[in-house]
Amino acid sequence: MDPSGDDDSQRARQVKEFDDTKSGVKGLMDRGATTIPKFFIHPSESANRKVAVAEVPVIDLREGRGREEVVREIGEACEKWGLFQMVNHGVPNEVMERMLEGIREFHEQAREEKMKWYSRDPSQKVRFYCNGDLLVSKAASWRDSIAFEYQHGPLTPQAYPPTCREAVSEYIKQMTELRDKISELLSEALGLSSDYLAGLECMKSETLVCHYYPPCPQPELTLGTTKHSDPSALTILLQDNTGGLQVLHQNQWLHVPPIPGALLANIGDLLQLITNDKIKSVEHRVLARSNGKRVSAACFFYPSAKHRLTPYGPAKEFQSEDNPPIYRPTNINEYLSYYILKGLDGSSALPYFRI
Repeated sequence: MDPSGDDDSQRARQVKEFDDTKSGVKGLMDRGATTIPKFFIHPSESANRKVAVAEVPVIDLREGRGREEVVREIGEACEKWGLFQMVNHGVPNEVMERMLEGIREFHEQAREEKMKWYSRDPSQKVRFYCNGDLLVSKAASWRDSIAFEYQHGPLTPQAYPPTCREAVSEYIKQMTELRDKISELLSEALGLSSDYLAGLECMKSETLVCHYYPPCPQPELTLGTTKHSDPSALTILLQDNTGGLQVLHQNQWLHVPPIPGALLANIGDLLQLITNDKIKSVEHRVLARSNGKRVSAACFFYPSAKHRLTPYGPAKEFQSEDNPPIYRPTNINEYLSYYILKGLDGSSALPYFRI
């Protein structure tokens, strides 16, 4: 008899029993859990918390600043860090606060109400779940999520949960406007015309994923989010002031302290592929904690619906005799399929697409 097979079967059974509750990790805490299920336990090296504080670039986008200076700062941040914080970005503080409160209200409502939205079907425009890769991951993350899919355009009011309908609807409008602004600045930071990325349509649809991290009884054994980079072209993150986000910079984990009123932008795998490694996606994770809860909203920008099967490879603008293409062309559907199948296992999906 294969002992490892028994372990796999036991894990699969425990995962299914947990998933069938449709209440996520908050449900465990509501039921008074004092330990975490085995499938949430991460290797000790993954949960290492002895890290420094990062001085992540902070870019002021206020009207009146010299555009050349802003473009230069974004270019440097993307090449050196793969991310930057944005202040004076134009999204009203009250919109961000309502968004964070809407996420809290959804996740803290009665289990019976949340269960109505629970699904592992990625075609659902709105779905609540615990760990998108729960069924394939080696170790699950201590968080629950609700995702809103805008691939085919705006959602009808009835598509939203009542607790966060207005907050999410207004926030996504703000994200679309900010996306267009950042797209122009990023294009210029890459040394190209301001409409370059818009022309590629690699950032034309949005997926908004709202995370809720409840207190964990054994935070030293798990992570709120496992080490990963995003498969998107670009991600814009709204987070509360709890903290816990870390980025991997020059092979060292660094804390990213939240800045009140700021949004964080990070490069995703697709943009690294298109720019042939000129700018790189950033690996990051979130720590679990024993006290307090963390709330965040990540807006992922992908190719538009009509370009889901369009091959994206290193653009000619980023190739030369000394810098040949690093990756083979792939479409976002293929990339996401591999990314999801692989799960958040701590390794990047990009090497699979190298030539």
